[in-house]
Amino acid sequence: MANFDFGTLFAALRGVPLDDSERSELRAWLATFDDTADAAAKCIVLIEQAAVGKCCPRCGGTRSHRCGHASGLQRWRCLACGRSYNALSVTPLAHLRKKERWLVYLQCLLDSRTVRASAETAQVHRTTSFRWRHRMVTGFIHERAAHLAGVVEADETYLLESQKESRTLTRPPRRRGGVASHRGIGRDHDCLLIACERDGAALDFHCGRGPVKGIELDGCLGPVLAPATLLISDGAAAYRAFARRHGVNHETINLRAGERARGAVHLNHVNGWHSRFKRWLVRFHGVASRYLSHYSGWRRVLDMGSLAAPHQLLQAAVKAD
Repeated sequence: MANFDFGTLFAALRGVPLDDSERSELRAWLATFDDTADAAAKCIVLIEQAAVGKCCPRCGGTRSHRCGHASGLQRWRCLACGRSYNALSVTPLAHLRKKERWLVYLQCLLDSRTVRASAETAQVHRTTSFRWRHRMVTGFIHERAAHLAGVVEADETYLLESQKESRTLTRPPRRRGGVASHRGIGRDHDCLLIACERDGAALDFHCGRGPVKGIELDGCLGPVLAPATLLISDGAAAYRAFARRHGVNHETINLRAGERARGAVHLNHVNGWHSRFKRWLVRFHGVASRYLSHYSGWRRVLDMGSLAAPHQLLQAAVKAD
């Protein structure tokens, strides 16, 4: 190995097929060579660029003047309310430290790494890693389609309710991998509703506990379905009533009778999303119900592909409010 020069080693590496985990390890190793000051400066530049033209987060005022620096960020003072702010004020990233490690950590989110693996890569404590995960994910999952059009499949999937890390349980505790207290879908299950266009955008909605209800469909699907949309669902009465109330073209698949497809009428795309999500979720060894919307949004952003680099995730989080 000592006789290898860099050119020979790099040529040999280019000829080796790497899987996702190996590429992730290589990126993490290369990130350790970045100078701390340069990494922090790069992160600050990206933050300031994303916040260009930002209004006062307290009153919405557009007139402000420079008011010094703090934590490397330019502070501004609003001429309307007199309050000062910076690019991260009232965003999910406000008050987080160690900016020189944010981009490395965001790459860990793109690689879907666990809390401990991300902590090791970014060289932070595991509790910091957990806090960063949910603050950063909250920042970029607001990037979502405003409307769904054309042929839209909608179906819900259910996960066993979890009060993981809760200090006050509302039910008797159960071991990991436990089962619901009653058969079927009930209050022991969290309802995750997914609506997706054929080969297009997908939207996720956390509908609380138990079977989905008409009022929940009104609040979730009503504002996002474009006119002339064809909605495809299973035969649940809540979907039929929703379609009548909103004047939506509606086709159903009778899953109880064993029907899986009727020509182009099927739920294969949305059921495929459910399957990918649940397989992906296994690596995290159980998630608390209060964070379920974070994980479904994280998975949706990964599937979407428009935020495919750490700097894109960072700038999307900075724009969130």
